[in-house]
Amino acid sequence: MSREGAAARSLWLQEALDPAEEQPPLDGNLRADVCIVGGGLTGLWTALALKEREPALDVVLLEADVCGAGASGRNGGFVLSLWAKFQALERVCGAAEALRLARASAAAVSEIGAFCREHDIDAHVRGDGWLWAATNRSQLGAWDDTVATIERHGERPFIRLEPEEVARRAGSPSHLGGVFEPTAATVHPARLVRGLRRVALDRGVQIFERSPMSALRRTRPPRVRTPRGVVSADRVVLAMNAWATRLREARGAIVVVASDVIATAPIPDRLREIGWTSGMCIDDSRLLVNYYRTTLDGRLVFGQGGGKLGYGGRVGTRFDGPSPRADEVRGGLRFIFPALGGAPITHTWMGPIDRTLVGLPFFWRLGGREDLLCGAGYSGNGVGPSRLGGRILASLALGLDDEWASCGLARKPTGGWLPPEPLRYIGGQLVRAAVARKERAEDAGRRPSRRTLAMARLAPAGLVPINE
Repeated sequence: MSREGAAARSLWLQEALDPAEEQPPLDGNLRADVCIVGGGLTGLWTALALKEREPALDVVLLEADVCGAGASGRNGGFVLSLWAKFQALERVCGAAEALRLARASAAAVSEIGAFCREHDIDAHVRGDGWLWAATNRSQLGAWDDTVATIERHGERPFIRLEPEEVARRAGSPSHLGGVFEPTAATVHPARLVRGLRRVALDRGVQIFERSPMSALRRTRPPRVRTPRGVVSADRVVLAMNAWATRLREARGAIVVVASDVIATAPIPDRLREIGWTSGMCIDDSRLLVNYYRTTLDGRLVFGQGGGKLGYGGRVGTRFDGPSPRADEVRGGLRFIFPALGGAPITHTWMGPIDRTLVGLPFFWRLGGREDLLCGAGYSGNGVGPSRLGGRILASLALGLDDEWASCGLARKPTGGWLPPEPLRYIGGQLVRAAVARKERAEDAGRRPSRRTLAMARLAPAGLVPINE
């Protein structure tokens, strides 16, 4: 990789990638039991789940770039459960299944840590919890309905904190209130995905990098074409996140929008001075969410949702490289952490988020076929739930009728209707601008105009979820 290409990667990928470990591209024709398209967390967890259940299975994984180059190596490294999205889960799945999946997603957080310890993956796992906070007065109580709904079902995953305690833990008086989920963790996401890749190779998964899917032939058996070869497989699993909008079945159910991230130089002394000494990760409660965490070497990684919009299901390379909103994101950092506003920024990047209207992923059989499977729509919370996604897709690929193949997330994309292009893009730009105006006014303690409020209310909750 060239120096310019390396510099375009996220902080995480720059630290984790070793060009000497790159797998060769597919060259020629192969036959497999299962072909997985996508070498991120979902694809790798699926491959590992398949090999765990049937070690003799012939599994081929194709990655367009290098494993982890997509969302799996560009996110904030928050490992969260689905409890914050419980109300959406309950609407989609019903109360009993929503509770089961939320509990399973919380267990998946600790399972990821255990898997890393078992396989000597140095993913910098820190189980210090997640703070769902308010950074202006209009955000106070944003969590109340969710927490109350969960507690009516007898669960208490969130701990209510006094405002002073929230500010103390976060290291800034800008935090005015919040609730805490202690089961959450942070990871170095690229180290995690590269570790999964190593284990998958050890278990016999054939991985081909620099092998983008140029065509999906819906023959029987289906075939995946790359620039230099073809894989014919009994089952094809498409684990492409935002790039799933290439599929006609997913295009109308997903909005692709950028998330932008900056990282400071190591500033451990300054973090200690403000009192942020744990590995806790934090979100505020705005729609264009700010999310932030520290690293083992004392950096502050600060992200902001609701950036560049995709058009017509095209992702390509439009969401690669440094963030075009770095100054805007840094403004958010200064607002929330005035004492750290002057810290030097060493890295910026962005990535595409595959948002659904309900803010939940879906895993389903394309066209009802048993041999074409797809998982997408994590809506910004994929590091932890991808562990469940791998189990669901593996069960579907094996034709099982178990708790994963029949779970509430194994469903067609549903939840509403998105207008066709160019209306979706134009409308999305107008609504995003209104949301940004609304939140700037609220940060300044002003009431937004009626027109701005009316336009901002058109933003579906699932399109701007709690966590990036």
